[in-house]
Amino acid sequence: MQQGEDMIKVTKLNKSFGDLHVLKDVDLTVKESDVVVLIGASGSGKSTLLRCLNFLEIKNSGKIFLEGEQIEEETHNLNTVRERVGMVFQHFNLFPHKTVLGNVIEAPTQVKGVPKDQAIQEGKELLDKVGLGDKYDVYPSTLSGGQKQRVAIARALAMKPDIMLFDEPTSALDPELVGEVLATMKELAEEGMTMIVVTHEMGFAREVGDKVVYMHDGKIVEYGIPNELFDQPKEERTKAFLSSIL
Repeated sequence: MQQGEDMIKVTKLNKSFGDLHVLKDVDLTVKESDVVVLIGASGSGKSTLLRCLNFLEIKNSGKIFLEGEQIEEETHNLNTVRERVGMVFQHFNLFPHKTVLGNVIEAPTQVKGVPKDQAIQEGKELLDKVGLGDKYDVYPSTLSGGQKQRVAIARALAMKPDIMLFDEPTSALDPELVGEVLATMKELAEEGMTMIVVTHEMGFAREVGDKVVYMHDGKIVEYGIPNELFDQPKEERTKAFLSSIL
């Protein structure tokens, strides 16, 4: 990949659930090392867009390109594709019966066939990175929500994805725990990880985002650099949304 190449490109993406048309002709391009933050009210299609990019939901129409390659259900093994696109959810979904380290090494050893010794070494390095080097051998039930979410980030990184998707990673956390998760994400961004983040944390969007996308009713209403979009939104809908939350 050349610096600045398209990591994700979506054209005319549509997704419906029954009669509910959730994504309407969405076009989006994310370049290498970009942090793109999706904002908008609940129900605007942000999470569905992420799930389509990870192929947890299958689009109805449109095209999705990953690193220049058009991905289709018929032509690609979607499980293999998902290894390239890590995802962190609102709820951590850790295995309660496995230790923190056990959670992190599960997918590399089971899915990618990474030798266990190597997976353990890399898993420990990732847990050190997210500030949990003292928690290898504890079980998730002993952790705070913020710690669990940092384990979930380490677990996603263990697959060495090219892109990381974050679906409201802090919205289930107590307010005092939000900062530690955002700090971990900020560090990833500084290291050049390509990220798409759905969040209500506007400070994070402004500080860490390269681009901010405002979605409403399944469409991208406005797209721009954070300072412009927050300080001088062009669209009335964007203005109304921002005035309701800021």
